[in-house]
Amino acid sequence: MTRERWSRQTGSLDFLTLSEAYAQGWLTPSEVVEAIYERIAARGDDHVWTYLVPHDEALAAARKLEAGGSGSSPLWGIPFSIKDCNDVVGLPTTNGLKESLYIAETTGQVVTRLFEAGALLIGKTNMDQFGIGLVGMRTPYGACSSVFSDEHISGGSSSGSAVSVAAGLASFSIANDAAGSGRVPAGFNNIVGIKPTPGLVSNACVSGGGCVKTIETVSVFALTVEDGMAVMRGIAGYDRTYPFSKPEADDVPLHVAPVPLRFRFGIPAGEALRFFGDSEAERQFALAVERLIAMGGEPVPVDFAPFEETQRILYDGPWISERALSLDAVLAQYGDAIHPVTKRILESGGTYSAQDAFRAIHRIAELKCATRPVWDDISVLVVPTTPTIYRKSDILADPIALNARLGIYTNFVNLMGLCGVAVPNGLRSDGLPSGITFLAPGFAEARAAGFAAAFHKKTATGLGLHLNAYPDYPAEADGADRRG
Repeated sequence: MTRERWSRQTGSLDFLTLSEAYAQGWLTPSEVVEAIYERIAARGDDHVWTYLVPHDEALAAARKLEAGGSGSSPLWGIPFSIKDCNDVVGLPTTNGLKESLYIAETTGQVVTRLFEAGALLIGKTNMDQFGIGLVGMRTPYGACSSVFSDEHISGGSSSGSAVSVAAGLASFSIANDAAGSGRVPAGFNNIVGIKPTPGLVSNACVSGGGCVKTIETVSVFALTVEDGMAVMRGIAGYDRTYPFSKPEADDVPLHVAPVPLRFRFGIPAGEALRFFGDSEAERQFALAVERLIAMGGEPVPVDFAPFEETQRILYDGPWISERALSLDAVLAQYGDAIHPVTKRILESGGTYSAQDAFRAIHRIAELKCATRPVWDDISVLVVPTTPTIYRKSDILADPIALNARLGIYTNFVNLMGLCGVAVPNGLRSDGLPSGITFLAPGFAEARAAGFAAAFHKKTATGLGLHLNAYPDYPAEADGADRRG
């Protein structure tokens, strides 16, 4: 690709395109920043941003990078966005509640490492208030839309993060995921969502350390799996300052592992595989299974009952009380300003006892034990990222029940300590995007990434909104990216 072929309006922001352009001298980080701000202006009020770095400041940061010479980091000159609940020193954090705004005085190693690696911040992004929701509708900043339809939801809670990447306003975004917030919006916007094993990436940059500390994790949106894993390699690792960070995080392989010529992949068995009447979603998942078979895979029906039961515990059980533990003071101070659906959910957190909490902890341990043999029989578990996609009007009419439906393939993942990579599964006949997610045991990120990347390349749909071609990445050296 040359300068003449890279469009300021629609040119891809994938890492390989930008890094090669920088190396060859036909594009500079400041030119990319200029193009991004032109794109942002052209989109108008799309509700993506809670805070946009002033144009002059972003341009000055890019020129400072250029003055120091190109760096060796794969993130040098790469533009990114970050979900509003993550602290960036000197910038406002609101967690989707304007009344609670504060200016961050500290951050965590994720943000620090990104800046040290030469990544360029564009702004902070919209979200479902306090990260409660998979829809992107519970926000005072206005609801984002899927980049493919103004009528349809963007997904949440990391709504603005996903849209910023899909619309070509950032190369990647730092998001968060407790129930599916780093995967659902990927499926609704034709991008990649990487949800690491809880404890692999420190949550110290998250406001208050997170609302669901026992299971929540920083996640990454990108245009490709390779890009997302490059970010993961930069931000993952043990953080001695964060209590829920895991020491073994320094030794987890984070490359994109090769896919064997023959493999077995699990899919939900029987009636557990459901789409709530969405025949297009059902058809797209069937095509995904056919594609995996053509890649050398053998589908294995998996008893989904333990996963199903686990996902119900997250919001229909005492785990909601962990959010209440973090947010009771906020609820007391700002109750009248909190989104009514969010407030209703938070107020339910005080109805559970300590016995209820321990009963749920014990039950999840039993369910995790029951599912361990599954991983001896398959390489990955493949699920639809969501069973369907809804219009905004649908969510407004039934905000809690429909939100719950969207989480049937995501809510259990963090509770069970799994990792996952959500990737596009092509466009439906109605023009809307679809997605699937590859799940693997904890700290098997390289395996999940390998299958996800191989599958994504086979979809041949193109990246994000502009459907740019998948870049021709060189093969990664096995194990070359271990931390430590």
